[in-house]
Amino acid sequence: MATTFAYKVRDQGGQLVEGQLEADNVSLVAGKLRSMGYTPIAIEEQRTSSLRAEVKIPGLTDRVKLKDVAVFSRQFATMINSGLSLLRSLAILTEQTENPELARIIGEVRLDVEKGSSLSAAMARHPKAFNRLYVAMVKSGEAGGVLDSVLLRLADTIERQVELRRRVKSAMTYPAVVSVMVFMIVTVMLVFIVPMFKDMYTELGGTLPLPTRMLLSVSNGARRFWFLVIGAEIGAVVGFRAWIGSEEGRKRWDAIKLRMPIFGGLVRKTALARFARTLAALTRSGVPILESLEIVADTAGNHVVATAVYDTQTAVKAGDSLARPLEQHEVFPPMVVQMMAVGEETGALDEMLEKIADFYDDEVKATVDGLTSLIEPLLIAVMGVVIGGMIIALYLPMFNIIKLIK
Repeated sequence: MATTFAYKVRDQGGQLVEGQLEADNVSLVAGKLRSMGYTPIAIEEQRTSSLRAEVKIPGLTDRVKLKDVAVFSRQFATMINSGLSLLRSLAILTEQTENPELARIIGEVRLDVEKGSSLSAAMARHPKAFNRLYVAMVKSGEAGGVLDSVLLRLADTIERQVELRRRVKSAMTYPAVVSVMVFMIVTVMLVFIVPMFKDMYTELGGTLPLPTRMLLSVSNGARRFWFLVIGAEIGAVVGFRAWIGSEEGRKRWDAIKLRMPIFGGLVRKTALARFARTLAALTRSGVPILESLEIVADTAGNHVVATAVYDTQTAVKAGDSLARPLEQHEVFPPMVVQMMAVGEETGALDEMLEKIADFYDDEVKATVDGLTSLIEPLLIAVMGVVIGGMIIALYLPMFNIIKLIK
């Protein structure tokens, strides 16, 4: 990690100049100052007081969001296009980037470039911020002398990915919140409210209706064995996360998601939009097709789609076309395959892929809107059935209250 050094130098006019620089060691600072025309007098490491040390929260302060990378890419492209040097642009971005972790990474990239590394190689050392897609496109931009255009294309691609995620997340948030509310209400009723009725019915005596007896039994079990219930819930969550974290579990879960009755279509359209957008960006940037397919498979986000892309890569290596192998995989609809085939024949594959991505972006938006209007009344109905059913079960004996009193 780079260290901050305070320096005192003399400029060419003999004037004393003071300032700070970030570098790995004193020698690099001295070399940088001499290259700037200064004569170093004193260079000291700048130590930060423990009271002023930045507090880092794992998982929060060290996180680099896609949105931050998109903003960085657009600003970087603007600076390069304006004639600023690579090092000067990176230095400015290090200072003005709001995300502290991304600012630190940009600073390290600048130091690596200053030592003679290429920009793509320097970025490849930080996969947390710059994935294989990003590095491959930057590498092609460096080779073709169109780095600013590639960075703008990257910014557009990432921004569309962020918007796609936002839409999907908005579709998932509402049912998740309502489900948690229903769970909390049911828990409160079972633990606190139902026992009050149980005591009253015990005093009255008599035989209770079956739904009431079942509800009282569930409440009694929840109160007596609450630790087992909580343990089972935690165990289920941990076990599920461990299962989807394994290769076989992830493969099966991704296949299940595509077949879900309500959300399966949304998952599929999202995966296709991501596939088309990523492959279009790589193809347009001049990345070789085999490398592009490998990157698309790595960033697909779904094991079923990734498997289809890897099979396509193998077929292309053997001399096959890009579209034909995709026909063998159910996840790719005929429209996508046909449009890609036309794109290959006309030499406009990137344009066809962009149209496919735009089409599925619109489909995702329409699906999210439709799901929102469908899920809202459905969840309200579920909430009414669950909570209403519990209330009815509690009050059923009230209809026979006179008999119970006698």
